Amino acid sequence: MNYREVTVTGEYVARLDTGADWRAEIESLASEVEADAGWFTALGSVEDAEIWFYDQDDAEYRSVTFDEPLEVAGCVGNVSRLDGDLFAHTHAVCSRPSGQAIAGHLDAATVFAGECYFRAFEQPLTREYDDDTGLDLWL
Repeated sequence: MNYREVTVTGEYVARLDTGADWRAEIESLASEVEADAGWFTALGSVEDAEIWFYDQDDAEYRSVTFDEPLEVAGCVGNVSRLDGDLFAHTHAVCSRPSGQAIAGHLDAATVFAGECYFRAFEQPLTREYDDDTGLDLWL
């Protein structure tokens, strides 16, 4: 197990801009508060979504696109550095009007309405390729 203690430098709430990309808004928030790392939760609704599922056997992501309005019933993740850029590792559970749930790694989505709570860390977190999983994981 790889772990470390983190010091919280600030806690923020934000309203995501309608029409913006969901994940990019979270990355922008981290940039604005000068945080190289943090943890977030969010909720709201999106006009569309691209959700990824990691195929462990093939060591690659599979993408599914939903071109329809969805409620973001829950979204959780973290922000760290990947190849020098801020990266929001974003997982979400979205729902259709029928109540059917769609879940996975939320790669992209167009914000209809969104609210985010972000806890910024003093210590930076960096992701690097991990041979065992084929994923970019924290050092």
